[in-house]
Amino acid sequence: MKQNFAEFNYQRPQLSVLQEEWRYLLQRFDEASSAEGQQEILQEINQQRQEFESMALLAHIRHTINTKDTFYAAEQDYFDEVEPIYQGLITDYYRRLVASPFREELALRYGQQLFNLAEMTLKTFSPSVINELQQENKIVSRYKKLLASAAIPFAGEELNLVQLIPFQEAPEREMRKAANEARYAFFAENTAAFDEIFAELISVRTAIAQKLGFANFIPLAYLRLHRSDYDATQVALLRQEVVKQIVPLASQLREAQRKRLGVDKLYYYDEAIFFPEGNARPQGTAEQLIEQAAKMYAELSPESGAFFAEMTERGLMDLLSRPGKSPGGYCDYITAFQAPFIFANFNGTSGDIDVLTHEAGHAFQVWLGRQRNIPEYTFATMDAAEIPSMGMEFFAWPWMSGFFGREADKYRYEHLSSSLLFLPYGCLVDHFQHEVYAKPFLNPEGRRKLWRGLEKQYLPHRNYDGQLFLEGGGFWFQQGHIFEVPFYYIDYVLASCCIFQLWQRMQNNREAAWQDYLALCRAGGSQSFSNLLPLAKLTSPFKKGVMADIVNNVRQWLLWQNKLS
Repeated sequence: MKQNFAEFNYQRPQLSVLQEEWRYLLQRFDEASSAEGQQEILQEINQQRQEFESMALLAHIRHTINTKDTFYAAEQDYFDEVEPIYQGLITDYYRRLVASPFREELALRYGQQLFNLAEMTLKTFSPSVINELQQENKIVSRYKKLLASAAIPFAGEELNLVQLIPFQEAPEREMRKAANEARYAFFAENTAAFDEIFAELISVRTAIAQKLGFANFIPLAYLRLHRSDYDATQVALLRQEVVKQIVPLASQLREAQRKRLGVDKLYYYDEAIFFPEGNARPQGTAEQLIEQAAKMYAELSPESGAFFAEMTERGLMDLLSRPGKSPGGYCDYITAFQAPFIFANFNGTSGDIDVLTHEAGHAFQVWLGRQRNIPEYTFATMDAAEIPSMGMEFFAWPWMSGFFGREADKYRYEHLSSSLLFLPYGCLVDHFQHEVYAKPFLNPEGRRKLWRGLEKQYLPHRNYDGQLFLEGGGFWFQQGHIFEVPFYYIDYVLASCCIFQLWQRMQNNREAAWQDYLALCRAGGSQSFSNLLPLAKLTSPFKKGVMADIVNNVRQWLLWQNKLS
């Protein structure tokens, strides 16, 4: 019987012991006289990796569940310090792997993608940057702790950033305005801290890039994310296509929203609410929502039913928001226990259901490949990883009445609209990062001014109603990806462009679309982005005409729903 999450035994891995074992394994790898001999040692190496990385993830998860737990806070500090050294061990292994005299035979066994990933990773590391990588980890941890420290006085309580969201989506306009003011008062009060953290991140990442021979951090970031099929020029063209094709429809959606709400102007604090009586809200307790999710996944397919049953039986989800818990949501996979783990912060909004579909999509993808013994293939490549998660959101549509009752149609409208409205914002985040890392000399005021200028390009409909902090360009402080996973955000845009295609196919043949989705999920990270897409019969977002098709399909559905004037 598989262990529950609470029973997972944590033991800090001793780096000195691992280093000694690693040297021995690599020596044996070098001395092996056949591909079969190297395969045996490769399996031993991956077992060592599994043990170290599982403990690192377990410490991270338990730290984010309760940032006030001093034991796991110290363990997180330990991994911030040693993970760059561990990365050096992986680099030593990759160097031998790509130089193996039996490379062709190994590629036949493990796939060419393993070697592609190894070669890209080799370009991202040198022992000379270990100190800087340690600094980068520690600065990111400071950012997470700063967000988690929010204790905002509102409605007679002290709320964290997640607990404040229901008030930001209140039907009463004055309530949501006040909640937004309270939220951004926290960021305004901590402007100097956020500015300092980001300035330090730009400085250390630029230093790492230059030590590794890059002009700036941008090409290094692409290599870190294992992007092998496209470059920054193609991404810039994609952003331009979003401005041309998507932004006009986004502005049209906002105007229709303004009319529905019956307001003269749509202000920033109105954007989160789509209906005058309020957005669709899930009905029932957290336990009831999980029961409904179990029913949904059991009916969706045998695979998804077995997956979710295991997630609940083994306690592989922590979903409720609490003081001291890190904000946001994520999915990780603890290989040693063959355990996906979903972390979230339920707050009584439709976002709770998004978590039960989005993060479950990530978890389902890794669960399908849980027998895979190549760590590099556990998750889909970073640029494709959001396809399983976003895809699951839309496959869940037929079961929304179980979560929202009579408000299911409201949820589906909000979900589709929000997915399209996200595309310009996702491109804004990406454009901002390209600019700030190309111009590391910008001061904090210059970065905030840059953000505000880009907002006017990608979100021309946004009106801050004179809110000084937001007019000053500080909205991005709350976007954790900018600080924690630079340049990842455009991957949501790429995935969305793929999912809109899959969503359209669901309308005609849901079962065929599901089988295509399964094929992509089962492949994990064994193929690059462009090579994964054909498995699900998807067209690359970089291909001309894709954005125009998305606009046409979404507009037609909204018109059919009589929700677009």
